[in-house]
Amino acid sequence: MNAALLLLADSRLPAGGHGHSGGAEEAVRTGVVHDLPSLAAFLRGRLATAGLVAAGLAAAACEFGTADLRNTPAGRTGGWTRLDTEADARTSSPAQREASRTQGRLLLRSARRIWPSPALDALARAVPQGTHHPITLGAVAAAAGCVPGEAALAAAYMAVTGPATAAVRLLGLDPVSVHRLLADLTPALELISAEVPGSWEELPAHAAPALDLLAERHIRAELRLFVS
Repeated sequence: MNAALLLLADSRLPAGGHGHSGGAEEAVRTGVVHDLPSLAAFLRGRLATAGLVAAGLAAAACEFGTADLRNTPAGRTGGWTRLDTEADARTSSPAQREASRTQGRLLLRSARRIWPSPALDALARAVPQGTHHPITLGAVAAAAGCVPGEAALAAAYMAVTGPATAAVRLLGLDPVSVHRLLADLTPALELISAEVPGSWEELPAHAAPALDLLAERHIRAELRLFVS
């Protein structure tokens, strides 16, 4: 495994990830998540839907980014825009689309300083409004020398660790017990990273209507600790 993957998935990477709860804040507000068992169910559901989609998009972006770095024909097709459109089509909630693009912009801004790369420069030019976070994550993974499966693993990992950390802050849960929940998810994380397709034609499109509704309710809340 590429050691750069550890840096990329580190919550201390200055890319704004700590400001997003992945739907956990609204889930806590509405009572969907209120203890460890309900958090475990929330994390498993999120990983099987939004997490799987993010992993597939990140893997595809990493594959394309690697081609772009090698200056192959695939890297000259303007595919960044197409791939970002694929992410847009898989994000039904306007609030989630905006949150994803915000995270993508912040990650790209930091990554271009940490892992300077022609592929990241091309990504910034192709989608100036900011690409979706999984697309940016995959492109950065390619620039850091990771392979598509590692990009998928990072995306799946972030899909559950962000909400888990937010739940600790929101509910005052025992951090060790929450990390135990995350440890229980490692077989599922490894399975996703090993099996998620990296081609556009086979990208997963698992919907998560409950997460969409939570995101739309959250953006309208008068008091919010997290951006999303």
